[in-house]
Parts: sequence; structure tokens; C-alpha cells
Amino acid sequence: MRSLTVLDGGMGRELARRGAPFRQPEWSALALMEAPEQVQAVHQDFIAAGARVITSNSYALVPFHIGEERFAADANSLASRAGRLARAAADSSGHGVRVAGSLPPLFGSYRPDLFDAGRAASVLAPLVDGLAPHVDLWLAETQSSIAEARAIRAGLPDDGKPFWLSLTLRDEQVDGPALLRSGETVEDAAEAAVGMGAEALLFNCSRPEVMAAALAAAQTAVERVGAELELGVYANAFPPQPEDATANDGLDELREDLDPAGYLEWAAAWREQGAGIIGGCCGIGPEHIAAISGLG
Repeated sequence: MRSLTVLDGGMGRELARRGAPFRQPEWSALALMEAPEQVQAVHQDFIAAGARVITSNSYALVPFHIGEERFAADANSLASRAGRLARAAADSSGHGVRVAGSLPPLFGSYRPDLFDAGRAASVLAPLVDGLAPHVDLWLAETQSSIAEARAIRAGLPDDGKPFWLSLTLRDEQVDGPALLRSGETVEDAAEAAVGMGAEALLFNCSRPEVMAAALAAAQTAVERVGAELELGVYANAFPPQPEDATANDGLDELREDLDPAGYLEWAAAWREQGAGIIGGCCGIGPEHIAAISGLG
């Protein structure tokens, strides 16, 4: 079994927990605008906890969160700031920490129905341009559909940097086939990821209970096509999210059973199942990452 790559946890909820500037709809972008030193401090604490891949705080830099006017004026400069803060934290850590450039759902989390193929390239471009000088790999995360994942892949430069794809799953689909929020199967998505040249396929921003089935389905698909694809998980600590949920619905309560010890039990099971990349999403903080960093 390959050595474990430990990711960081959720930036937005950690900023909120610390009292950083935080509200809806801006989410984690507000601290990036008003208190960037707090963003860098979160990066540093995740690294101190054991994360060796940290994710740029660029997730909310889309019109869905910051509005059309601010996006048009500031998306590029804010993405550059997000990249620089992560890069500074990584380079000052004394560890071999890589920076993943977060490329979020372009039109709203959990909402494949809002995807606008005709506009995707223009929304993606300023994020990629701002992040590019600072990141080691590209991470298209919380993707709800194969179409949006393909659109993001098509909008990346030919720069030789690894491409990681992370999908969000239907939380209520505990029994039966693992499904993306679009209703597409994980097996189809895994085959699509291979076709996109992804080096890793992950599952994030869904509850832990649906991750094992997704890992199994991805493994089946990857073996069927004879490809190599590193698999990973970074779950959230929310209750199940309904099909009509969006990232701007409010601030969900966190599950009490997903404290560091509780999350570690899930992470250990994913590791036994073959996951080579593990971290956390919303509600998973440095204490959780410290717990899982010992899995090796």
C-alpha cells in the first residue's frame, strides 16, 4: 500500500470557528478580502497538524458567492491572493507541502442543474490565471456532474501540473449504486476521469456514510479500463444534504459523532479500502487532520 497523502480540512468552517470575517453568501471569500492573515494562519495550522497538500482559499470566488460585479472586478486578483497565501504557508513550513489550486463548482455547490456550459470558460479563466503561478496541482472539487468536470479540465493550461478531480455524492444514497448529485454513477464518472487524464479521483463534501460505496465503484471502473488512478476521500461533518440544498442555504450544524476520534474511524476504514489520499471538508478542522495523519 502506498504511503498516505494527508490533505487539509475545511477552510470556511474553520475561519468561522475562529471568528474571522464570515457570512453568507461570501463564505470563505470574505476573510480572503478582509483578513487574509487569518486565511494564512489556517493554512499553517493544517500543515502543523500533518497536511502535506493544502488547498487554496479560492472556492467561493465565483459569482454565486461574491456577486457578478465583484467577480468581474476582483476575481483574478483575489485568486492570486489565495494562491500566494497558500504558497507562503507551504514554503515557510519546512515540509514538502504542495498547494492544490481549488477550482470550485462554477455556478453553485450541489446544483448540477445550474451548470452553464456556454459561460463556464469565462468564469473559470480568471481563477486559473490568478492561481497558476502559485499552485503545484489543480483540484476541481465538489463537482456534481461529469459535464462540469470536463469543462473545468478543458479550461486548464497545458502546464504539466497534475489534475485531481473530486466529486460530491448524493447523501441519501446509502444503499444501491453510488451516485453523483447529478444522478450519474460513480463508475461512469471514474471512467470519465481516466479519459480526462486525472491523476487522482476523490470524493468530498458528502457525509462519510456514502464514501465506501463510491470508493468501491471507482475501483471497479478503474480496474475495468486497466488504468491507474489514486483514490481519496475528504468528507464533511454535516447532516445529509437534501437534493435542493445549495451552499447559501445557511450554516448547518455539525454532527457531534464526527469529532476527531469519530472521523478517524471512518478515515481508517477508507485507508483499509485503498484510499491513498485522505483529508476533510466542511467542519473538519486541524484536530481532525492531526488524528488521521497518523494512519501512515
